[in-house]
Amino acid sequence: MKDFFKVTDLDAVLALVPDFLKVKTETVGLITAVDRVLAADLTAREDLPGFARSTMDGFAVRASSTFGASDGNPAFLNIVGTIVMGESPDFSIGRGEAAKISTGGMLPEGSDSVVMVEHTEAIDETALEVYRSVAPGQNLIEKGEDFVNNETILHKGCRLRSQEIGLLAAFGSDRVRVYKKPVIGIISTGDEIVPVHETPGPAQIRDINTYSLSSLIAGIGGVPVSYGIVKDDYDDLLAKCTLAREECDMVLISGGSSVGARDFTIDVLSSLPEAEVMVHGISISPGKPTILAGSQQKAIWGLPGHVVSSMVVFHMVVRPFIEFIGGQARQGSQTRQGSSRLRLSARLLRNVSSAPGRIDFIRVRFIEEDGQLWAEPILGKSALINTMVKADGLIAVGINSEGLERGADVSVMPI
Repeated sequence: MKDFFKVTDLDAVLALVPDFLKVKTETVGLITAVDRVLAADLTAREDLPGFARSTMDGFAVRASSTFGASDGNPAFLNIVGTIVMGESPDFSIGRGEAAKISTGGMLPEGSDSVVMVEHTEAIDETALEVYRSVAPGQNLIEKGEDFVNNETILHKGCRLRSQEIGLLAAFGSDRVRVYKKPVIGIISTGDEIVPVHETPGPAQIRDINTYSLSSLIAGIGGVPVSYGIVKDDYDDLLAKCTLAREECDMVLISGGSSVGARDFTIDVLSSLPEAEVMVHGISISPGKPTILAGSQQKAIWGLPGHVVSSMVVFHMVVRPFIEFIGGQARQGSQTRQGSSRLRLSARLLRNVSSAPGRIDFIRVRFIEEDGQLWAEPILGKSALINTMVKADGLIAVGINSEGLERGADVSVMPI
């Protein structure tokens, strides 16, 4: 029997993230770039906005012309023109003067603020009463107030959301350089696994992990590719793994880390080009028997076959590797909590126990009572998918802890 549970600390596993190759880049149309990862820093090619413009319907004025204005003592201004939307005013504003302007209109030279139309009353076409004073810069956006020319507007590695897409459109970019979506191969192994459309026989189960892992991969911007089910046969697994490694940026072998199958998996991984088994067990639960190998700077994973273990390992261990090879910037420390995603603070609803020497990832659901967010532990075996269906997130019980008590502050990673 080969040595197996010489486990690696999770911090040490996550420190291996930079050892793997990032995917290549491509240029895509802006309309299809949402949720893609930016491949280079972008700088402003001009000021944004390119002119001072009003944020209110009203009158462009010099602020000093309105000082002291009130309901009982209005300021009287001369209306010297109307600003047409989309056109540059051909007149300027002096002291005691005003020009009618709409939201988004360009301020004429000499004006430095806008009085809201609600605070004015036109006496006639040329005279205006102002009932509120304004300060310089009020109710307008200055030229370059959003971004100035040559300023870095977006950093390499950021994931493009609708707001970043809108920013690029504001600068006239209809195409953008992004990282390609990482292609992740999935191989499901085991003599007991049958396709989902088949009725399992005695001692058989349907292939859940191909589908759960595929959805997890797609959810973080990857492209899942299924290589089907491979029985516990060395030659078949080697052939399928070799093909997947050649065609994909990373490979996940589901069910390839258990005691019964690990010899096949380790032998297969060791037979790949420039292969190195880097991790052969991780000090976490669930997911202790996880395997990580490298082949020509591509990561090949042996994941637990139990569906909950497989999904937890993906969330807490595999995901940071996919994010990295996909070009996504690491927004801070990726330590025992896995990928640096948003976490929510909550209080633990009841006690949980843990065994020192490993990090326990506990499934929890959120309960809100009187404005307080509580995390209720959902306990169950790693083969029970209902514990993930009921869960809203995961909390970590530290490697040196024997558990957490009710009321403890916890950090929850939504799933």
